[in-house]
Amino acid sequence: MYQRFFGLRERPFELTSNPKYLFFSAQHREALANLEYGLSSAKAITVVVGEAGTGKTTLLRAALESERCRRVKAIVLDNPTLTREEFVEILAARFQLGPAAAASKAALLDALEAELRARRAREEITALIVDEAQSLSDELLEEVRLLANIETPTEKLLPLVLAGQPELAVRLNESGLRQLKQRVALRCEVAPLDLGDTAAYIVSRIRTAGGNTTKLFTREAVTLIHEFSRGIPRVINVMCDNALINGFALKRQPVDRDIVAEVCRDFDLTKAEAPQLMLARSRSRE
Repeated sequence: MYQRFFGLRERPFELTSNPKYLFFSAQHREALANLEYGLSSAKAITVVVGEAGTGKTTLLRAALESERCRRVKAIVLDNPTLTREEFVEILAARFQLGPAAAASKAALLDALEAELRARRAREEITALIVDEAQSLSDELLEEVRLLANIETPTEKLLPLVLAGQPELAVRLNESGLRQLKQRVALRCEVAPLDLGDTAAYIVSRIRTAGGNTTKLFTREAVTLIHEFSRGIPRVINVMCDNALINGFALKRQPVDRDIVAEVCRDFDLTKAEAPQLMLARSRSRE
């Protein structure tokens, strides 16, 4: 829609988790390093915590596509609101273990361990990644703990990654989950961006899309975007995309503070509620 007007090869603020657009703040670099190390070294459990929209899924994809994890084959569960029976069925299906494994937890564990040993003999690492892990029931978190126990005398056979919102960290502190928490080998947090990183994030995405950063947003516009997004990358994307649409409609570049303010009014936002409403609106567009 607005690419030609702003001199872009593509739209820079899409909501897909495209590793090409991954922005490396200091915390993002630390989280990516933890993920790559945890997966490639087959650590028991790696935990990544961050608010919705801070880029956890993009980091997971970037880690899996990295050279360091070239031997890692990952099974990803991104909708973990399952019963125990559904959990067994989906693991059996994703690991291609057959109908017998899908019908019984005991059969699943036997078939899964045999499959993991065979893969490790071929120098392959198989990992299980659970995104939105804060939605796992206590029952399934216990199943995750048991999966983390699959091992040889020298190494774990199924490294796990739990990525979730801050509620996950709260739940791991519950006394009933202390055995699971004790198996966490690596843990990191992805925090919202500060003003400097918000500006750098916007610049990075514009450059990746082939644009001239000085022609898209004024400094005052970026400051307002940060104030209303509170540094949450997904919200920044939604605000920037809508601001560019409005700028194109008005034939105005760069996008200024008034256009960003208009976006905030269009979404009926205040600074306190901006992230929640923008995230809700972004989910409806995905």
